[in-house]
Amino acid sequence: VPIIPGWVAADLDIGLLFFFAMAGLAVYAVMFGGWSSNNKYALLGGVRATAQTVSYEVFMGLSLMGIVAITGSFNMTDIVNAQKGCWFVFPQILGFLTFAVAGIAVTHRSPFDAPEAEQDLAAGYHTEYSGLKWGMFFVGEYIGVVLVSSLITVLFFGGWLPPFGFLSFIPPFFWFAIKTAFFIMMFILVRAALPRPRYDQIMDFGWRVCLPITLVNLVATAAVVLLLDQSAA
Repeated sequence: VPIIPGWVAADLDIGLLFFFAMAGLAVYAVMFGGWSSNNKYALLGGVRATAQTVSYEVFMGLSLMGIVAITGSFNMTDIVNAQKGCWFVFPQILGFLTFAVAGIAVTHRSPFDAPEAEQDLAAGYHTEYSGLKWGMFFVGEYIGVVLVSSLITVLFFGGWLPPFGFLSFIPPFFWFAIKTAFFIMMFILVRAALPRPRYDQIMDFGWRVCLPITLVNLVATAAVVLLLDQSAA
């Protein structure tokens, strides 16, 4: 994730695809963590977490295809530079909403924390863990929160770019940090404000609401981009 111009570990041309490839590997950690506990509640929590993560990663990926269609690139630095005139949250408001919802679900934060529901599964896939092992699950969860907040900043809110040109004298790192911190606080606020739905309601919401919205957003964006290209030609 590029923080400021030139400050990125690896400026890959397939940056978005690499993110989804690495995010998919997290499923195995949760699944094997629940299975190796030899506890039925932990196993069921691992199965729930795996199904939820795999499902919502589909919507997360589709919600970003509109941005890829506009910029013609998977490179995150190119995506940030393409937002100098207008942040993508405005033309891609549906993509932003579905990406934010999917981000909460993939990180298993409330209200999408059914894999860890105390009423159903004790503590979910980390029921049998304590001490450092238990703590590492939560470290991973909060790393995911920071990562998703950073991606929202980079992909929809201009990354290190200021909201107005006359504010460009402020260091780019400040804008990236303040935007990311805002979305981290939103994650915490949502956790405290919303109740937990049933697991079947979470899955139904994904496939019956998020999937159609992402497909409509993708088709509409592709049509507009095609019309603009034809009119320019």
